[in-house]
Amino acid sequence: MNQRDLADYLGKSTAWCERARWAGEGPRYIKLGRHVRYRADDVLAWIEECARTSTTGGAGE
Repeated sequence: MNQRDLADYLGKSTAWCERARWAGEGPRYIKLGRHVRYRADDVLAWIEECARTSTTGGAGE
């Protein structure tokens, strides 16, 4: 998926996608020339990594 597809899927802005990519905080991505693409498996894995069970703890706590 492209950046706009990712933003729509996550309910975020394309600017958020750019910032997250620059900061290394978003899903893994692939650069194809000047184009950025996201694999669905990488997006789903990133979502799972963000899963929380408490607002006070880290991932999986």
